[in-house]
Amino acid sequence: MSNKETGTLRTFRPLLTRDYRLLFAAVALEVFGTGLWTIVMVFQVIELNDSPLALSAVATGLSLGLFSCSVLGGIIADRFSKRKILVIVQGITALVMATTAALSMTGMIELWHIGLASFFMGAGSAFFYPAYSAYLPQVLPPEQLLAANGLEGAVRPSMGQGLGPAVGGLVVGAFFPAIGAVIVAVSYLLAFAILLFLQPQKEPSSATDPAEKSSLLNDLRSGVKYVAGTRWLFWTLIFGSVLALIVQGPVEVLLPFLARDRFDDAEATFGFLLAAYGIGGAVGSLVVSSMKLPRRYLTFMLLCWGGGTLPLAVLGLASQFWVMLGALFIVGAATGAGVVIWGTLLQRLVPLEMLGRVASLDFFVSIAFMPVSVAIAGPLSLVMPVETIFILAGVVPALIAVLAIAAGKMRSTEEQHRLDA
Repeated sequence: MSNKETGTLRTFRPLLTRDYRLLFAAVALEVFGTGLWTIVMVFQVIELNDSPLALSAVATGLSLGLFSCSVLGGIIADRFSKRKILVIVQGITALVMATTAALSMTGMIELWHIGLASFFMGAGSAFFYPAYSAYLPQVLPPEQLLAANGLEGAVRPSMGQGLGPAVGGLVVGAFFPAIGAVIVAVSYLLAFAILLFLQPQKEPSSATDPAEKSSLLNDLRSGVKYVAGTRWLFWTLIFGSVLALIVQGPVEVLLPFLARDRFDDAEATFGFLLAAYGIGGAVGSLVVSSMKLPRRYLTFMLLCWGGGTLPLAVLGLASQFWVMLGALFIVGAATGAGVVIWGTLLQRLVPLEMLGRVASLDFFVSIAFMPVSVAIAGPLSLVMPVETIFILAGVVPALIAVLAIAAGKMRSTEEQHRLDA
């Protein structure tokens, strides 16, 4: 058997497990529906109130739901059955989206309905994904977690940033937003129906013994204490936060201005550049999932994230479209590869009874710095050339990654916990 065949089999081996096939299908439908909703929401708002202010207010609902429930979602995941959480959360979200679609079809929908639906979608994700991350090790053996995370890492950009918005644009353009809302509701309802067929799994003791449950606040404190006292985890979260702060704003806010200043068709150029980033993420995820976990897994992951931003400096130095396209593909691939390894390390190194809280804290810290980065990118461009900002965004994370590797004593953890066997 060739190495390529071995890698391919390794990538798709989790799909041989019945419950993982169900999970994978449900997540793919959920991600597709969320991607489609981003288009439906925009044009539904424009149909009701053609105002950027109205769209901004409604779009905030999704981020608000994610941010406000992210920590609580992890605590709940560690206290109760993960399967039940997945089913209940998906059922509630499906009901909300079905109600929204019905209101849209009957012409009774208002702006606050759309904002509330977006909030529930964001809150649902905040509860769903910590439970999903903690549930996966109960479904698959440890050696298949890397491949499973790689498959999920590939399906997110392809379905959430590719197929979902593409279908949304076609449907809304050919018909009207209400039809798109119906497709979103159907995808969520199908995901809910699939999750009903998951078999109950044995839960960690903290999720099955209500008599021994502490308060939510104590659970949160213990989660924070665990993260702060686990050196590799603490320094990786610090690095991830700084990475989001440095990179997110330039890519989301300043890249469109680079496209406008350098190319005639700025809108199409910007779309292709983002597509290259998303495709790179999918490819990087699949490539890593076909490999064995590296022996120096923490070092490899941080170098993927830190070194993977170096091509951003190319955006500041080069103006050729194909060069910018390639640079963002590499950034996306390195980012996707690092994310797959990160999710796998959480599932293999963090105790199962603590995994939901750690996953949600990771999620909370990551999204907390994204809006800050977006907010400061614009003002920063007034005092510093955009090209210089991209050069710094490419170089600085690489330096911080080296610092995190040393300060987190990553080599010591890698020696103590051999995961490459």
